[in-house]
Amino acid sequence: MDFATIVGLFGAAAIIAAAILMDSEATAFINVPSLLVVLGGTSAVLLVKFPLRNVFSAFKVATNAFSEKVIEPKGLIERTVELSSVVRKEGLLALENQDVPNAFYKKGIRLCADGLEPQFVRKVLSTDMSLALDRHRSGQEIFKAIAETAPAMGMIGTLIGLVQMLTVMEDPSQIGPAMAVALLTTLYGAVIANVFAKPIADKLKLRMRQEKLTKSLIIEGINAIQDSRNPRVVAELLQTYLPSKQQGSSRQAQGGRLAGQAA
Repeated sequence: MDFATIVGLFGAAAIIAAAILMDSEATAFINVPSLLVVLGGTSAVLLVKFPLRNVFSAFKVATNAFSEKVIEPKGLIERTVELSSVVRKEGLLALENQDVPNAFYKKGIRLCADGLEPQFVRKVLSTDMSLALDRHRSGQEIFKAIAETAPAMGMIGTLIGLVQMLTVMEDPSQIGPAMAVALLTTLYGAVIANVFAKPIADKLKLRMRQEKLTKSLIIEGINAIQDSRNPRVVAELLQTYLPSKQQGSSRQAQGGRLAGQAA
């Protein structure tokens, strides 16, 4: 569970609610016509822009913004180096009984243990990664579309409210409701875009980068294991996926671990 996303969303909502309740009643900020214009209009425009299944899929992908399943590259490198040592000593069939911390990694290990060609294994894993990234990208596009459309619908609602207000200028009792529609639609659109849609799109972009890094590292590691490369060479190859500050300490740790295994 990614508590940062949850705290951020609820924190922003709480600040807005507190600002409303300090000097006025909450009911003053609830306007059904405004909600219909912004929510209904935004939903309708999404259906014009994207297929229905893509819209539903985007909200499913959005759950990744609330869950933190990131596996540290350093841990993956250490496990890959261990598996490369096992393969050099016992062969690829020894991978069948090995535990790995990731379903994508398990898939690669299974393909290796089945004796498939390295090029085929790389193609299967690369295709899997590409499709997963496309799902993330599609989710981002839809939430970016929400962030663009909601304020636009708010502006449309504002124009509707102003027209209504101008048509009832002779009746002061009607000016207030018309002005509420004019202002609240803009408020609703801005809140949906800046508190919800844009942050979710940005978090999905971050998750996509993390997933791409993790899966690229795993693909390189699997190929190195299939080639029966020396564990030290595997460690050196995969160090490039770490930030430069971590590479030196990781090399020292890997060197000590490999020396211990050799002893």
